[in-house]
Amino acid sequence: MLRVGLAMLQGARHEHAEALRGAAEELGLDVEVVECRRADHVDEQLDALVLPGGESTTMRIASRYESLLSALFAWMDAYPERPVLGTCAGAILLAAPEAERQPYLAAGIARNAWGRQRDSFEAVVAVELDVPEAEFKQSLPAQRDQFSHQPLEVASQGASSLSEGFPGVFIRAPRFESAAIQCTPIAHLGEEVVGVLDGKKLGVTFHPELTMDRRFHRWLLHEAVNVRGVN
Repeated sequence: MLRVGLAMLQGARHEHAEALRGAAEELGLDVEVVECRRADHVDEQLDALVLPGGESTTMRIASRYESLLSALFAWMDAYPERPVLGTCAGAILLAAPEAERQPYLAAGIARNAWGRQRDSFEAVVAVELDVPEAEFKQSLPAQRDQFSHQPLEVASQGASSLSEGFPGVFIRAPRFESAAIQCTPIAHLGEEVVGVLDGKKLGVTFHPELTMDRRFHRWLLHEAVNVRGVN
């Protein structure tokens, strides 16, 4: 049983949980999604971590009461070999964590660089990432949780092949600063880098959890399995 921490800071958290469960089914794995709401939820038993999208400044402020963000950073410092997926604002937290911390992604990043909410868009993204192929599994509609949250409806079809373009959903998206990228680009929108990999830290400026193409979540689980196998 893999234990994947999901930072319940803001954004499409429940959609990430659904994507993780779908990716686990595609790979034939058992996964427990641990909803991290307080610092004590972030423990050494987590095999991987997801930092969702949202508004990065709001996420920093909202996390102060329960010290969640500090605990997430401390976990990443303690277990650099364990994989982390950061989407949109989650990528900002990886590239620009806090003033006293070294970035987890060697890539400069600019908030809301595509414009306002009304400037959000969808576009095909080219992805070059070592991900195990898997047969797409249709998920059942998610039910409301104990807080009456229900995941958004997402695209009903997954990509049939890793060679196909990824359905990128950009919502008030940040942008990587091309001159400051010193890690591996793994996703492009035309000539622009929209996803990077630095060791076991993967950051993308779009929202893969809002599609049924689960290759980024499969990457996270696959890497977690590899790390557990070594340890």
